[in-house]
Amino acid sequence: MNTLELHMGDDGIALIRIDLPGRPMNVLTPELVADLAAAVEQVAATPGIAGAIITSGKPGAFVAGADIKGLLALLDAGPVPATQGAALGEAFSQVARRIETCGKPFAAAIEGPALGGGFELALACHRRVMTDTPKTVAGLPEVGIGLLPAGGGTQRLPRLIGIEKALGLLLTGRHVKAAEALKLGIVHELAPAGETVAAARRWLLQKPEAVQPWDAKGFRLPGGAGPTAPHASRSFTAGTTLLAGQTQRNMPAPLAILSCVYEGTQLPLDVGLRIERKYFGRLLADPVARNLMRTLFVNKGRIDKLVSRPAGVPPSKVARLGVLGAGMMGAGIAHVAAGVGIDVVLIDSTQAQAERGKAHAVRQLEQAVARGRTTREQADAVLARIHPAVDPAALSGCDFVIEAVFENREVKAEVTRKACTAMPATAVFGSNTSTLPITGLAQAFARPEDFIGVHFFSPVERMPLVELIVGEQTSPQTLARALDLAAQLRKTPIVVNDRRGFFTSRVFGTFIKEGIAMLQEGVAPALIENAARQAGMPVGPLAVVDEVSLEITLKVHAQWLADGVHPPHEPALSINATRKMVEQLGRRGKAAGAGFYEYPEGGRKFLWPGLAEHWPVAAQQPPVETLKRRFLTIQALEGARCMEEGVVMDPADADVGSIFGIGYPAWTGGVLSYIETVGLPQFVAQAEELARLHGERYRPSAWLVERARQDARFHPPMSALA
Repeated sequence: MNTLELHMGDDGIALIRIDLPGRPMNVLTPELVADLAAAVEQVAATPGIAGAIITSGKPGAFVAGADIKGLLALLDAGPVPATQGAALGEAFSQVARRIETCGKPFAAAIEGPALGGGFELALACHRRVMTDTPKTVAGLPEVGIGLLPAGGGTQRLPRLIGIEKALGLLLTGRHVKAAEALKLGIVHELAPAGETVAAARRWLLQKPEAVQPWDAKGFRLPGGAGPTAPHASRSFTAGTTLLAGQTQRNMPAPLAILSCVYEGTQLPLDVGLRIERKYFGRLLADPVARNLMRTLFVNKGRIDKLVSRPAGVPPSKVARLGVLGAGMMGAGIAHVAAGVGIDVVLIDSTQAQAERGKAHAVRQLEQAVARGRTTREQADAVLARIHPAVDPAALSGCDFVIEAVFENREVKAEVTRKACTAMPATAVFGSNTSTLPITGLAQAFARPEDFIGVHFFSPVERMPLVELIVGEQTSPQTLARALDLAAQLRKTPIVVNDRRGFFTSRVFGTFIKEGIAMLQEGVAPALIENAARQAGMPVGPLAVVDEVSLEITLKVHAQWLADGVHPPHEPALSINATRKMVEQLGRRGKAAGAGFYEYPEGGRKFLWPGLAEHWPVAAQQPPVETLKRRFLTIQALEGARCMEEGVVMDPADADVGSIFGIGYPAWTGGVLSYIETVGLPQFVAQAEELARLHGERYRPSAWLVERARQDARFHPPMSALA
């Protein structure tokens, strides 16, 4: 057996130690499933063996779940029919059922993650012993990649702890630590690290009965099942409505899980397992699962491992970080950096402003302490690492300096020049800008090869992405050091080349402009906002531009014009509507208390009724599906233009950046995956029709038309990434 070792102990206990060769983690490959089946049969057929322990041969790593790369490689060949998808999980499901019913007790000794199929393997065992260490967690996270557990998770977990508690894990996919796992009843015992096998052996030597609760005579599901169960209206009727609202029915997996649990728990386990596989097959056949697996699991994982890092550059670590500008962005960067152990010099034009920046971290940490997310000692240690200052000389010991002042070239240039004279000649300088070209900003820095764009997203504490912008003179060493800092800050870094607006701001700008263009076309404001949310965007475009500030939008536009640049692909008159809101109507956005929305004190915001006076609503309104397609298409077109122009080199950066930076709907897999999901020829045809109806901004480029003619996909096959 190549994937595991089977040792028959003299005490009558067999030890099955899983250890996939050449893999950092154990995953459920077809070879492992076949070896498990053979091992279980050998245990069952050996007279002197009373029971078995399943554990891992990899220190601190049990079984991390299914082989996602293997599934994606299968999907590379084309859509998988639902029946074929259903059959994929059958072999493992049979092994799990054989463990339960072979007549000999099995125990799982869990050290490290037991997730997805790994936790399902443990659930099939009659005893589960878990070590209480930070990295040891259990869970069924398949919903996050558009699937459901196909090895019995939707059937065994509800039978173990009841439907309500099980749905709380199945529908969120969250990881459960050892203490909670014991309290929930999904493990039986906790043991110190390195002693789980011994604890499992002690239990087996007591010669326990090898019967799962659901196979025992008279078993009743905890809390009841079916439409008459006390929780049925909460779990299923209200639950379906809640899920539809949360996902806008763009994510099929949560509703499939709900249906699977509802149907399967009213029937014998073996029938429930068949129902589970049927739903799994349907989900695997859906492109949403492929999109989520490729972007959120594989490609994000590659990016987090710094696949874009230039080779041959020694690894670096920032001990002291300078942050210029203590506004919301600079304060957030300082807080995050201090939170990972970096000393931070936070500089502003006055000491009071610098102290206000530190006060932002104080507020955040006070909330964390109050909610039990950190201790007072840990919070105080973070605050002690933030040093407010005014004098640029405080930058003298910094390894890296980030400028986070207002989005104005002159202001940034002045701050940059002052910092350059004070910081070490070995330090890297990063500009946190969302639109201004890095090559131009680098002219104010004496060492342009050590200058790079470092675009964070607000709020920095919650947004996982950082966009690194390589200027014309940025050196590979500087890029490598910026990537190392991103990893140190626990951010996901995408790498883009220097163009105005870079990637995220360019793509997101089309979303905002399209919403304002729709308003001028006579589309009802509420329909604009709701269509965007139904497409999967977290917030409507009118609400977003209020948050950003209409006034700032005008200033950015003015900077473009001052630089002699006309914003590309501008919807007709969209900037005029923004200018009218600010200059004629005095409605500058949320911070000013009035924008496209009203912001009553102490109440909920609502769309400003006066919009209809200035932009009358048309008698005939477009279908919501048309508006959804427009929002998705206009952003995807801009993403494709960024690929064509070399702003992004790796399609993974485009997809991951669009989801984690600007909230492009996750179900699409990102802007380029959306084009592939529609199909390049069909996407181009739809864009041409939208161009005819709504303007040249929808016109696909000759480059994209040619790709569609050849059906040349953006993403390489998964086999090329393995």
